[in-house]
Amino acid sequence: MGIFSRLFKKNSETVSSKNVEDFVSLTRVYFQSVIAANLGITNIRFVPDVANFKRLFKVPTQGGRLGQAEKAASRKMLMQDYGLSESFFKEIDASVKKHCRTQNDVQAYLFMYQGFSQDLMMLMGNLMQWKFRVPSFFRGALRSMTEKTVHDICTKSVWKKDDVHKTAMAVRQYKERLGYSEQWMTEYVYNIILFAKQEKITIRKKSKS
Repeated sequence: MGIFSRLFKKNSETVSSKNVEDFVSLTRVYFQSVIAANLGITNIRFVPDVANFKRLFKVPTQGGRLGQAEKAASRKMLMQDYGLSESFFKEIDASVKKHCRTQNDVQAYLFMYQGFSQDLMMLMGNLMQWKFRVPSFFRGALRSMTEKTVHDICTKSVWKKDDVHKTAMAVRQYKERLGYSEQWMTEYVYNIILFAKQEKITIRKKSKS
């Protein structure tokens, strides 16, 4: 599929590309792996991102159960390359377990999560416009700004702009329904912001050379 291709050199020596596309894709792999493992899914076409991940990284099926090995492998990559905490994965596990009790629940859950993720990132982009210009090497400051903005989204009741207010309320509803914490939202958003900034820097350098 090409999404994870930058994780390897031509001689197959593993390297980390640490970019937004791979971060989001690995997160999807983890979600689908948890769903497959919990529900005992055997048809790999039901979890396409897991199928691509297995093929690319040659992950063998563990104990005859789809999802177990893939869950562990994607979790390891996300922790090593992006510094995600144990609680990040525990919250995904708990959310999926609560909402995906049968295969019929999966599509609705993933649709709800997609809406949550899209609205959250759109809102963060709106609220942190000037803060995105903070240099990436000020990671601590960028992390604190991200954390504060997420907290405002989850607690602030009055916003100047109607569209911001509406989106913030939608994100808050998604958050409560899905069961994700402010800490989880901060970790997710921070990684996207951080590596998106680094990619822009790389593009600018290439254009000047």
